[in-house]
Amino acid sequence: MTSVALEKTQVAALAERMDELLDEVVRRTGGNAPVPAVAPTDVADTAPLDAPVEEEFRVGTMALAWDGEEQRMIVEAQALVELDADSEEDLAEAEERLLQDEENGPPMLRVRLTGAQARAFAKRALDVVNAGRPPCPLCSLPLDPEGHVCPRQNGYRRGA
Repeated sequence: MTSVALEKTQVAALAERMDELLDEVVRRTGGNAPVPAVAPTDVADTAPLDAPVEEEFRVGTMALAWDGEEQRMIVEAQALVELDADSEEDLAEAEERLLQDEENGPPMLRVRLTGAQARAFAKRALDVVNAGRPPCPLCSLPLDPEGHVCPRQNGYRRGA
């Protein structure tokens, strides 16, 4: 088992984009691709995660593709890379070293899913995201039930 860490917004974007890509596959194949219109209940995974979750890396970049020959969705997640640079020249050098170091580049996870597995993953991901705390409409930070000190309002909280 491999675990990677994503931000809530990344999970939501991944799930929405997976659904969009699957819909496009169905449209382009005239419904002949093995992709269900909705997540099948027989592949639904509602079990809790095995604890403790120890991530291999924090995801920075993600990519999605459909492999028409294998009839599979490909999900790639690449580790977030933080470049230490004090100037534009240092940044350019760090980026160049990263590009040249293909063999030992940032860690990457590649997953291949059937259409049904991808639909089920997207549904569960959106369910988990929607079960969380809603975002503040001003700053997008999570709202707590007891209130929220919003940085966009300089911490000002309206009285009840």
